[in-house]
Amino acid sequence: ELRALRKELDEEESVRKKAVQFGTGELCDAISAVEEKVTYLRPLDFEEARELFLLGQHYVFEAKEFFQIDGYVTDHIEVVQDHSALFKVLAFFETDMERRCKMHKRRIAMLEPLIVDLNPQYYLLVNRQIQFEIAHAYYDMMDLKVAIADKLRDPDSHIVKKINNLNKSALKYYQLFLDSLRDPNKVFPEHIGEDVLRPAMLAKFRVARLYGKIITADPKKELENLATSLEHYKFIVDYCEKHPEAAREIEVELELSKEMVSLLPTKMERFRTKMALT
Repeated sequence: ELRALRKELDEEESVRKKAVQFGTGELCDAISAVEEKVTYLRPLDFEEARELFLLGQHYVFEAKEFFQIDGYVTDHIEVVQDHSALFKVLAFFETDMERRCKMHKRRIAMLEPLIVDLNPQYYLLVNRQIQFEIAHAYYDMMDLKVAIADKLRDPDSHIVKKINNLNKSALKYYQLFLDSLRDPNKVFPEHIGEDVLRPAMLAKFRVARLYGKIITADPKKELENLATSLEHYKFIVDYCEKHPEAAREIEVELELSKEMVSLLPTKMERFRTKMALT
């Protein structure tokens, strides 16, 4: 162990010397000075997390000022994604659900304009990343609004509309992401590339869940939503049967999908019976 530690320290010293030799010593020192401001201890509560968030946000603002989108497109996007990630992690420590919603809303507000500005042909990978991130932010907001509504005795139509709108927005961005995987003939691939396999499976799973969460008083519409939900759950189960590598990527989601493929047809049959009687 001591020999391994000595080797690691020697390598670090070698890198430092090379940096100094090539005239980047001052830059390394500047970076080290910033890194030292961040503690190595993980935050335990919101206040500790907020301190780190504010420090990170300060440097994000500086980076945004330097990496303007019209001159440094890729760098600017990465900085915006870092800013979004800071809000996402801070939201984890926030106990107030309404305030957590607002944090995810801030993430969406900073990410959505990037989709409009980016040429999908040249920024396909980046577009996919942003689409997926926006979709998940809407997804998280919807879950939070559902949890808030569950605490109310009688949720009003405004809350129901808000939940459905968040659901619709999440579906829109997950679908944009999934559509980006289609070939020029708009056909979804029989074999999904390894680099997008897990995100694609997660998107399918979340789309299935979102359709099952749409609130409607129309039994016919409810049945249609359940059928669409079942279709996506079945896709996951069928794909994982044909491609075992996919099953390893989404073990939990696959088990839940199998369960839903088993349960949803019974629920749909009940709906059909109910509709026939009314």
